[in-house]
Amino acid sequence: MREQKTIQLLNVTPDELKNSIIKDVRVEFQNLTEILKQRQPEEYLTRRELAEIFKVTLPTISDWSKKGILKPYRLGNLVRFKKSEVEKALKKI
Repeated sequence: MREQKTIQLLNVTPDELKNSIIKDVRVEFQNLTEILKQRQPEEYLTRRELAEIFKVTLPTISDWSKKGILKPYRLGNLVRFKKSEVEKALKKI
């Protein structure tokens, strides 16, 4: 048979406990909402934009992708690069 555990709270009514829990959960949701609002969406760059930034040709961008210097993301026929990853690749070089 399964043993039941009992917790007793003294000097707290069920409504006070409920209100305290609701208040704390609301505060945590507000904190989480603020954190999520501060996040910037990921920016993606095209091959052409990268070529203009680096002052290189499109075949050079393709070559860097093949060598693993840049990581391309494909969406159908579209090729995009995460700006944050491009910046990290520059720091490595």
